[in-house]
Order: sequence, then C-alpha cells, then structure tokens
Amino acid sequence: MTMDKTMKFDFRGEEQEANPREVLLTVYSALKDKGYNPINQLVGYLLSGDPAYIPRHNNARALIRKLERDELLEELVKSFLENQQD
Repeated sequence: MTMDKTMKFDFRGEEQEANPREVLLTVYSALKDKGYNPINQLVGYLLSGDPAYIPRHNNARALIRKLERDELLEELVKSFLENQQD
C-alpha cells in the first residue's frame, strides 16, 4: 500500500448535516413541551447567540448549535417569503 496520496478522514461518520427547517421545528416543539413561549425564546437565541434560551429537552440545545444563526435566519426568511406568494 502506497502512502503518497492524501487520505480523507470524516470524524462525523454517518451523521448527516443538520437541516435548518427540521432543527427549528424540533426546537420549537421542545420549547412548547417545556412551557416556554417558543417565538420569544428563538428570537432571544437568534439575537444573542446565547444557548441558554434553548432547553436541553429532546437535545434541542445541542441540535440548534450545529447550525450557524445566519443559516437559521435564512430558513426563516425563506419560509416566510415563500408563504407570502399567492
């Protein structure tokens, strides 16, 4: 076996990249389950970046931190504008 080629190492294994829409829906559900106002909590997180706005319930905090806040905002704007098309 020759060692002159660059090898690729994927430390994530089979884990797929997080889908912003699915992450938002999962986090929204976790916030509702815990009795929080999901909109207020998500806005707090998106503005500050402080993960304390998101509970650990159903792994919501770890899940939302897999994405950059700009990816989440992009998904929200895209969804909003697509729903405005009549």
